[in-house]
Amino acid sequence: MVSVINTVDTSHEDMIKAELAWANSTFGVALQHDAQMDYYGTRLATCSSDRSVKIFDVRNGGQILIADLRGHEGPVWQVAWAHPMYGNILASCSYDRKVIIWKEENGTWEKTYEYTGHDSSVNSVCWAPHDYGLILACGSSDGAISLLSYTGDGQWEVKKISNAHTIGCNAVSWAPAVVPGSLIEQPSGQKPNYIKRFASGGCDNLVKIWKEEDGQWKEEQKLEAHSDWVRDVAWAPSIGLPTSTIASCSQDGRVFIWTCDDASGSSWSPKLLHKFNDVVWHVSWSITANILAVSGGDNKVTLWKESVDGLWACISDVNKGQGGVSAVPEGQQNEQ
Repeated sequence: MVSVINTVDTSHEDMIKAELAWANSTFGVALQHDAQMDYYGTRLATCSSDRSVKIFDVRNGGQILIADLRGHEGPVWQVAWAHPMYGNILASCSYDRKVIIWKEENGTWEKTYEYTGHDSSVNSVCWAPHDYGLILACGSSDGAISLLSYTGDGQWEVKKISNAHTIGCNAVSWAPAVVPGSLIEQPSGQKPNYIKRFASGGCDNLVKIWKEEDGQWKEEQKLEAHSDWVRDVAWAPSIGLPTSTIASCSQDGRVFIWTCDDASGSSWSPKLLHKFNDVVWHVSWSITANILAVSGGDNKVTLWKESVDGLWACISDVNKGQGGVSAVPEGQQNEQ
């Protein structure tokens, strides 16, 4: 069962409202343009076409505006919190071609870094697992993906994957820093051999998987199933089970669940979750990776869960902006 636990009036000039949903554990569902909870679930960052990024304290059901960050010169598409071991750090990306990294020092939020290396709108930002250091992936409409790595003393190293997606890149999502199968196979005391990977989705209708080899980023896999622009990708969290999982959604109204059962990551199989009647904008996993939230042009957030026989069923839906929540009865779960 899902329940709306709080509605935050963000007071953005275009009157975006953010609703926080709960299902087994709290997890963020990106709304237009974006709303993301921090690691502890006490702060909410939002962004909007009014060019601002706002941060709210949402503890105990409240909504106190603690920062109104101005620095972008166009609509801000996405925000992403870094892991708190690096401090209170937030990244934002915009139509103005910029990526801005904000940091809180002594209670005050300031711009700590601005990246202007893209030639078109930057559509997605995603922090790598904290095990790898402070690394931010950025996907742009110029077709490139940039990797920004903090090297210390306020310096950032930039690596760019040019022409990652023809026409443009819409989404990036990191693989968890867990070796597939390590939960049952890893000898105790042996240091795991982490390989950095992330997924991207683009206007070429493709989902791509990128792998770092000898300090360089190379295309490892090209996943083909969508018939229109891929709007979002989400790599599922993992505790070390053998299967890796990625969700993707598209302008074609379809959501696919991609799975890979071999540790080498060489063979991915798609399963159609559902064909919606409108564009699907966002997909987001719960922390435990057993529930997928899907947000689309039908103005609903639907929650999906996999059964023991491998079938995905809609277990609940939320009408965005109205606070309406309903559980889907047995027998109607695949009729959404």
